[in-house]
Amino acid sequence: MFYLTEELFFPPVHLAHSSGIIGLGGDLSPERLQLAYNSGIFPWFEDGEPITWWSPNPRMVLFLDELIVSKSMRNILNRKLFKVTFNQNFREVISNCQKVKREGQNGTWITDDMIEAYCKLHDLGMAKSVEVWQEDQLVGGLYGVDLGHVFCGESMFSLVSNASKVAFIALVEKLKKEHYKLLDCQVYNEHLESLGCREIEREEFMTILKKDI
Repeated sequence: MFYLTEELFFPPVHLAHSSGIIGLGGDLSPERLQLAYNSGIFPWFEDGEPITWWSPNPRMVLFLDELIVSKSMRNILNRKLFKVTFNQNFREVISNCQKVKREGQNGTWITDDMIEAYCKLHDLGMAKSVEVWQEDQLVGGLYGVDLGHVFCGESMFSLVSNASKVAFIALVEKLKKEHYKLLDCQVYNEHLESLGCREIEREEFMTILKKDI
């Protein structure tokens, strides 16, 4: 595990601890965040903890052609109960992701400093959002970091049933049309698996990230 200084540097991901942690410290500047994501690394920590940088092995991803849309979900989409937009209200999306209560978590890893950091990335065109609306109310969405060929999903929220799934499916359809290689989902959870995501070795993820295919 490495302790980061003001120097803009990350070690190679194969040097990460078995837990996935590769470093502590540094900052959340746009330059460091851009370097992190392009290096297969992301920040994940709670308020009061040092900035913690991760590169887990295995890595949870979605190969876009493997998206699973259930029959009931297709019915919801066909009924056009929701409207989907892109990059219309990034701050509201990330703020809602911060507020969502998640099973097994006492707090949130989306600190106020994280919100400001990713809003700066959004202003630079690198962090992007998907918004889901119902009767002109924001009811769901997600955000992540766009690397041009890989989209790194960060978090999503739902205020009504299925809204986050609508955001996820809309994002995947958009990425497919724009010939992206992968949607990075970082770490395993059952909900993501139900949508077709699966774990791959970090080495394979890095090969795709570095366009060595």
